[in-house]
Amino acid sequence: MDLYEALKKRRSIRKYLPDPIPKEKLQRILEAARIAPSWSNQQCWRFIVVKDSERKAMLADSMPDNNPAKKAVGQTAPVVLVICADPKESGVQDGKEYYLLDAGLAMQQLMLAAHAEGLGTCWIAWFDEAKARAACSVPEGIRIVGLTPLGYPGTEPSERPRKGLEEIVSGEEWGKPYIY
Repeated sequence: MDLYEALKKRRSIRKYLPDPIPKEKLQRILEAARIAPSWSNQQCWRFIVVKDSERKAMLADSMPDNNPAKKAVGQTAPVVLVICADPKESGVQDGKEYYLLDAGLAMQQLMLAAHAEGLGTCWIAWFDEAKARAACSVPEGIRIVGLTPLGYPGTEPSERPRKGLEEIVSGEEWGKPYIY
């Protein structure tokens, strides 16, 4: 799959088929996350692969009832990935903690690789971290940055509206039009 096609067509999936994910696909997806860039190449991320239905239900219980991805995590996705980071293995510059960016870069590569494999994902950040930590026995000091269900899409969402470049890109200074 062409990179630009994957970037344009990847969608957040919240309904999944129960079909299992072949080990080889899962390994390629995790490998894509493993090779993501990070602060000073510290690779602060860690991933937990959750297949057990009771543990997935515990992760779903860490989410509010009105989170639209709750059912995917607790019931329909065959796998849930928990993306963690060790802040001590990343940098802080001007008060900005880069473990969040490091984990986000790994998550983005994971999501694009999953899309290339015909699988769906959905970045989830709306959960109670303490409950998710307990569900997967994540030690103190390690942060859970996000979750994603992983599986074959049970639906194909349409393209979501995006802001135009003229709304988000400035030239030389904030607010000055960028001339192509």
